Order: sequence, then C-alpha cells, then structure tokens
Amino acid sequence: MRFMLTFRVPPEEGNAAMKEGSFMSAFQSVVEELQPEAAYFTPIEGARGGHLIVNMDDASQIPAITEPLFLGMGATVQVHPVFTLEQVAV
Repeated sequence: MRFMLTFRVPPEEGNAAMKEGSFMSAFQSVVEELQPEAAYFTPIEGARGGHLIVNMDDASQIPAITEPLFLGMGATVQVHPVFTLEQVAV
C-alpha cells in the first residue's frame, strides 16, 4: 500500500542541524532507509519539510518508518494512504 508522509522539521532543530552540518546526512539516511518512490522537499508552514511517497506492506510499519524523522530531526509527521487514478477507478 502506498502512503504519503508529510513531515515538518521545527526551525530550531533544522537550523541547529544545518549549523552542525548534520541536516543533509540525516535526510540522506532517512531516504536510504525508506527508499521512497518519490521525495519532494518544500517549506511546510514556514519550516523545512517535505513529502515522501513510500510503499508499506502493512500499516503496522508506520512507527518504524516515522521514528527516524522524530528522533533524527524532531519532525512532526502526518501519514496518509494515497492512490493512483487507476487504483481509484477500480
């Protein structure tokens, strides 16, 4: 099943990670771990954030998938099931 993870990194944590030089490595490790189908990075509510499209076999995987974003960046995360046009038409 395909899910869209929308994440927002609070400015304090994001700025500190940028100054330390750990921000990009944290994102790279999350992307390598999740292997998203697509990844879009954009401001969310005035802070660093983005959208990741990931495939999961079961919704019980959500805690393991979101934990790196919580721990690594202090991010807030929203998870929504998403469907392609072909899947909706069935």
